[in-house]
Amino acid sequence: MAYPGYGGGFGNFSIQVPGIQMEQPVPETGPAVLLDEYCGFPAFSDAYSSAGDSVYTYFSTVAGQDGELDAEELQRCLTQSGISGTYSPFSLETCRIMIAMLDRDYTGKLGFSEFKELWAALNAWKQNFMTVDQDGSGTVEHHELRQAIGLMGYRLSSQTITTIVKRYSKNGRIFFDDYVACCVKLRALTDFFRKRDHLQQGSVNFMYDDFLQGTMAI
Repeated sequence: MAYPGYGGGFGNFSIQVPGIQMEQPVPETGPAVLLDEYCGFPAFSDAYSSAGDSVYTYFSTVAGQDGELDAEELQRCLTQSGISGTYSPFSLETCRIMIAMLDRDYTGKLGFSEFKELWAALNAWKQNFMTVDQDGSGTVEHHELRQAIGLMGYRLSSQTITTIVKRYSKNGRIFFDDYVACCVKLRALTDFFRKRDHLQQGSVNFMYDDFLQGTMAI
């Protein structure tokens, strides 16, 4: 049996979940859910032309001679691009875990294809953040985070949501940078778990060293 719950394309908030109106609270049905590729993240296509692409311009302006971005370069690139909009720029720590999430060749940097995928994810997460920030405060609270995570296709218990809020909130409110850091870690750790859950049963046996490698990198 696959993970319980429902996956779906991120950023498409007209997505219909059986038996659920998305403006209502999302029920608790178990651990994180992944049914298509990755939850909370649109699939990336290798088909790409750099001609006239502003994203490539942002990348190439900051990337070093190696054609990749380290954490400090990524932070500068994202700040200069204005992708955060009216929210505060991303912290260096958030940029580090962004790289860890997508650094499939383990260089500690992002090439352009990885940066392009990150760009798509950030725009989707920003859309989600703005959608659930119903009072326009520029932050999300406990009930809004629960809705946001549900929209991404995850189904988490109240205890897990409370743990996440305690970790990423300031006085009960989660700002955009911390929200993105939460999304990155949730996606990366779920991906790490799923790759080892060969039977898709929601249960895995870890070697201690394997567990540390997967969690300490994020």
